[in-house]
Amino acid sequence: MTVSFHKYGEYFPGTGDLRDIGAGKGKYYAVNYPLRDGIDDESYEAIFKPVISKVMEMFQPSAVVLQCGSDSLSGDRLGCFNLTIKGHAKCVEFVKSFNLPMLMLGGGGYTIRNVARCWTYETAVALDTEIPNELPYNDYFEYFGPDFKLHISPSNMTNQNTNEYLEKIKQRLFENLRMLPHAPGVQMQAIPEDAIPEESGDEDEEDPDKRISTSQSVPPTNELPVRKSSPTLMRRGKVVGRTLPTSKKPRESKQRMKKRKTQKRRKKSQKKRKPRRTSKKPKGSKRRSS
Repeated sequence: MTVSFHKYGEYFPGTGDLRDIGAGKGKYYAVNYPLRDGIDDESYEAIFKPVISKVMEMFQPSAVVLQCGSDSLSGDRLGCFNLTIKGHAKCVEFVKSFNLPMLMLGGGGYTIRNVARCWTYETAVALDTEIPNELPYNDYFEYFGPDFKLHISPSNMTNQNTNEYLEKIKQRLFENLRMLPHAPGVQMQAIPEDAIPEESGDEDEEDPDKRISTSQSVPPTNELPVRKSSPTLMRRGKVVGRTLPTSKKPRESKQRMKKRKTQKRRKKSQKKRKPRRTSKKPKGSKRRSS
């Protein structure tokens, strides 16, 4: 399941339409909320919380990967939204309230000083730690002028996301989420009285640590039986203590060994008696003199 709130239109990468809902087995598992320019903290919170709540209800994830792209902040060089750092961090705080394992990632952001501000504050929110608005002095202190504060103020840009538009998109997304199969849950059901026979209670009364000797146990098929002289004990069919001896290769009889030795000797003697081959000259051939 993926959920994305983003600027849609003539904007990189040009994807994320409302109708992009996934395909095949992943159909309806992609939730895209296309937004227009200038959305502010109030409007963003009004759509983020109900959509995420519905996704949690229908999908019931076991973990969350939250990408905190800061190009939605006011004053970003490439972004066109009007969020403050506090409004941006409210999303982190809300997802954290579900008490699920959460992995926070970075993302977009092209005004570097605001990216550092945003991720510093959201790390503090994730750790339930309060930090002051005044920035401490450091090697890059002059980059955060002229106010040298942690938080930023929104601009006076127009919010083109009307309430009617945001509500219409939200209802369309809810309709898509209703197409998802409900996450499986474990239901509590009463056990019938006749489900467990009364005779089954005898097994519980037996002592699980009670040991029996090997003479009383029945060895399983295709396995070596335990020797009577072995002091090995068995507990409920399992061997306890010394392990069973492994099978050894049977010894050959003396007559068979003697027969094998004589056969080897005969073979050796036959090899020694075998005459050597000599090349014969054809009759009538004369030796040529050099």
